[in-house]
Amino acid sequence: MDFSFSEDQIAIRELAYKIFTDRATDEFQLDFSRNDEVYDDQLWKTLADQGLLAIAIPESAGGADLGFIETCLILEEQGRRVAPIPLFSSLILGAMPIIEFGTAEQQAQYLTPFAEGKIKLTAAISEIAMPAAIRQGVTATQSVDGWTLNGSLDCVQDGATADCILVPASDSEGNNSIFLVDTSSNGVTTDAQEISLLGPWSAALTLNNVSVDSNAMLGSQGQGDEIVNWLELHANVAQCALQTGITEEAMRRTAAYTGEREQFGVPIGTFQALAMRMADSYIDVEAIRSTYWLAMWRVSEGLPAAAEVRVAKWWACDAAHRVIHTAQHLHAGIGADVEYPIHRFFMWAKQLSYSLGNGSHQLDQLGKLLAADDSIGYGAIEI
Repeated sequence: MDFSFSEDQIAIRELAYKIFTDRATDEFQLDFSRNDEVYDDQLWKTLADQGLLAIAIPESAGGADLGFIETCLILEEQGRRVAPIPLFSSLILGAMPIIEFGTAEQQAQYLTPFAEGKIKLTAAISEIAMPAAIRQGVTATQSVDGWTLNGSLDCVQDGATADCILVPASDSEGNNSIFLVDTSSNGVTTDAQEISLLGPWSAALTLNNVSVDSNAMLGSQGQGDEIVNWLELHANVAQCALQTGITEEAMRRTAAYTGEREQFGVPIGTFQALAMRMADSYIDVEAIRSTYWLAMWRVSEGLPAAAEVRVAKWWACDAAHRVIHTAQHLHAGIGADVEYPIHRFFMWAKQLSYSLGNGSHQLDQLGKLLAADDSIGYGAIEI
């Protein structure tokens, strides 16, 4: 059995590596962090021009019609350079559900301009990992020619810059559905929430009597829970891809630094305590990678993957914490400098560890799986 990537997958990864490495240098990142820009529009355009935004888009909508694995390989390279673009939210949260559940008309309306880099997408699903006491929601009231949406949702990833947001809403009978809501529509408000030093990654979404036609529903009426469960699986694996790139690069940089920084006339990397911490980081990074690859493969093959995804995301939360803390600690004082490169890796890793459920949330969901019947698939887990 051959576990290696195909020639096409390797070529895609190498192209993504070159694009991210050439653009998102440490010098560029420092200059970029000092201005008021949210995302690197030039890098976004380059990815579109090179066809990487269109990797998983169907050919009918102007894409390459490849798969989830190729998409994750691109995200790994973004994580390796902590490149400031909304790739995860647009490609995973926004585009992939439209690929899977959208009509031909919806795919042409949203996926074609997305593949060309003209619009950005996301989904308002952060509530799935929030305690019930603080969750908000959106209601959908059917009208003659469509639906009227009302309500609020918090922490919509990259919602402040998105052109379209996938919004879960419940009708009067308690059925949940997903709606494609253009942020330029009357009654739609997105207020940027700066919840970390990374800047406005998220937004508070408010819908006040927002009218959408029947063609704005993704999938069928009442299919919302199925779509959200499907999306959560893919999103958690995609975050593991980002975390793999982030932690591996943070470890590599730390190894290089401890090999050059000297104390008592010798590199500090020769000290046993530091060497053991770096060895532990290597083990953690490989654990993140191996569990993520298994989950990615099972999801890409359409196999039951709920337990594998929960395990992979737990490693991506728990082990990443150890890796990035080791990276900061072994860089000593400069590791805490917000303008020093290693700090960006720390912030990105921590942000991902709390997005769509932290390690404790993943263990809770894994416990429910273990307590349930072995035949239960991803769609049966109560969120």
